[in-house]
Amino acid sequence: MPSVGLSAYGLTGADLVELAVCADVAGFDALWLGEHVLRPVVQAGEHPSAGTKQHHSGPLVAESTELVDPLLVHAAIAARTTRIRLGTAVYVAPLRHPLHIARTTITLHELSAGRVLLGIGAGWLKEEFEALEVPFRTRVSRTQECLEILRKAWSGAEFAHVGAHFRFPAVQLHSRPVDIPVVLGGNSEAALARAARLGDGWFTSGTPTFAQSNDMVSRIRHMCADFGRPAPIACYVRIAAPDAADMDRYREHGMEDLVLWADTVWHGRTLEERRDNLAAAAEQLGLSASRPSVAH
Repeated sequence: MPSVGLSAYGLTGADLVELAVCADVAGFDALWLGEHVLRPVVQAGEHPSAGTKQHHSGPLVAESTELVDPLLVHAAIAARTTRIRLGTAVYVAPLRHPLHIARTTITLHELSAGRVLLGIGAGWLKEEFEALEVPFRTRVSRTQECLEILRKAWSGAEFAHVGAHFRFPAVQLHSRPVDIPVVLGGNSEAALARAARLGDGWFTSGTPTFAQSNDMVSRIRHMCADFGRPAPIACYVRIAAPDAADMDRYREHGMEDLVLWADTVWHGRTLEERRDNLAAAAEQLGLSASRPSVAH
């Protein structure tokens, strides 16, 4: 079924929870939270989506940017919602030990009755890696090894691991398997191939044009076939504006999992205004919308 999700970055944790509560009732499919752990005061790097349109102006991690832990915020969201899926777009996996990620995601997945969509990326901000004492040059191989460990941890079985970056004796993280889809981000040819080979889904970086998105989704589908996968993976495509006719164009080309930047529909000086604008957008897009009650 076609879906419309929301992608949010730079909002406070409290605002994200209110957004999720309203979006849950309005019929939006998922809330995808971006993240950075910290703001390096000196930044030399450029976001790898520079070839696509940038939604946010200025540095992506500026002095005034609100930074949150997306999994912690999603735990609060899980307690106040019933259906909206809890996505990360993207979680910088190589900055953490994969066993810690596994522990947190298992807990969140069960608290939310299976609504987690773990979007992960290799990261791009070199100074962030340096601050956390993680070698930047190893970020891609760390991400791939992290994914291998996560899937073993989520299986519910005992396992040991000896790899290039992580090694530990036999452990078990859960008494039963959990099914957490992994969505890989990135627009480069290598990132597309990695998603097609290893991911359960793919998420666009930045806000590509229709032509760019169509081209990348087509390439991923061909790559899935080349890797011998029985079906293409889900492709979550960010779009620039909540325009019903434009969204139909995406769907006519097989792009059915569309994602809006949250601030295109969640805006206003007061919470009441933001709720009204979100409800109006949901109605315009044909979602099943109703006015949420205020929960405390």
